[in-house]
Amino acid sequence: MAEQPRFCPRCGASLRLEGRADGRRWCGECEFVHYLDPKLAVVVLVEDPEGRLLYMQRNHEPNMYRWAWPSGFVDAGEDVREAARREVREETGVEVELGELLGVWSGGGDPVVLLVWRAWPVGGRLQPGSEALDAGWRRPEEVAASFAHDAGILSAWRAARG
Repeated sequence: MAEQPRFCPRCGASLRLEGRADGRRWCGECEFVHYLDPKLAVVVLVEDPEGRLLYMQRNHEPNMYRWAWPSGFVDAGEDVREAARREVREETGVEVELGELLGVWSGGGDPVVLLVWRAWPVGGRLQPGSEALDAGWRRPEEVAASFAHDAGILSAWRAARG
C-alpha cells in the first residue's frame, strides 16, 4: 500500500487521522482531505498470425528475469490507448494497432488497476527496449505466469479469439 503523507500539500500543517469516519487523513487548518488514488497501468497482448504473443524479459523488479507481456504505468494526462502503444514500442520496438479492451483487473489492497488490450503488430522492429533483457514471440503455454492476474488475462484473450 502507498505511504500515507504526514503534511498537507496545501498549507503544510500536519495531517490528522482522528475526526473522520472514513479514516482518511485531513488537515485541521485548511480542511484538505487526502485521497489515495489508484495507479493506472496498461497491459498489451500482441498476437501474431500463428497465435503467439509478444513477451519481454523483465530487467527490473518485480519479477526480474521473468517473461511478461508489455506493460507499464499511464502518465498523468496521457491517453490510455496511447500509453498502451507507447509501452509496447518502448519495451519491444514493435508498433501496434490496438483491438478491443479485454478487461479491467484490480485486487484488494493493491493500488494498481490494469487495463488490458488485445493488439496486432503493424510495424517497428523487434528489439528489447531499456526495460527488457530480451523480447520475442512465444506460445502462451510455454511461458510461466509472472503476475497474479496473468491466468485471468490469458483466459479473456482466449475467449476473445473464439
